Amino acid sequence: MKILVIEDEPKVSAFIKQGLEEQQYEVEVAFDGLIGKKLALKNHYDIILLDVIIPYQNGLELCKELREHDVQTPILMLTALGTTDDKVTGFDAGADDYLVKPFEFQELLARIKALTKRASGLIQNANTLKVADLELNLDRKTVNRGGQEIMLTAKEYALLEYFIRNKGRVLARNEIAEKVWDIHFDTGTNVVDVYVNFLRKKIDKDFPNKLIHTQIGMGYIFKET
Repeated sequence: MKILVIEDEPKVSAFIKQGLEEQQYEVEVAFDGLIGKKLALKNHYDIILLDVIIPYQNGLELCKELREHDVQTPILMLTALGTTDDKVTGFDAGADDYLVKPFEFQELLARIKALTKRASGLIQNANTLKVADLELNLDRKTVNRGGQEIMLTAKEYALLEYFIRNKGRVLARNEIAEKVWDIHFDTGTNVVDVYVNFLRKKIDKDFPNKLIHTQIGMGYIFKET
């Protein structure tokens, strides 16, 4: 398994590289965003570990640009910025997971294994999920409704996929936050509601048959009316 580490702190990158190589991973290191982008676009990697604060092009901009170039490699963001807003910003840029510094190496390893397992699972089970006139293509990561292509961010796509896979089941907000973001949000935040509203505007607003429904006091349910 080949991993690209984009991290400008020599001690941190050396720590990660040594630990991963001891686990039999092949590791390449880039110390700034421009070199990292060049490597990520040129070579195939199983996962990219990307620091947020790096020279020339920060991690958020780089993550977004890689997704715009259709790089589907799982991206794990590494950063000292750990507020809920910071995490949401990272996910919205296209990151698959978020690990706050300082972290234990075993936690990093667990996140890497989870992301690579999830990615390989999608490849092995590549197909199209369909509800009513909505189609989600797991190969191309595209969404169509009524023959119209709908552009989603990485996190909107993940949320929609989770809804479809749990069609007809009431999903509580904390469950959605845990399963889609892989983190526990404070009960006071409305990030799940915000993203559900983003999704509604894109897949429901212009169509008579609504798919996302609010269950007052319980959460949301994805179903045909």
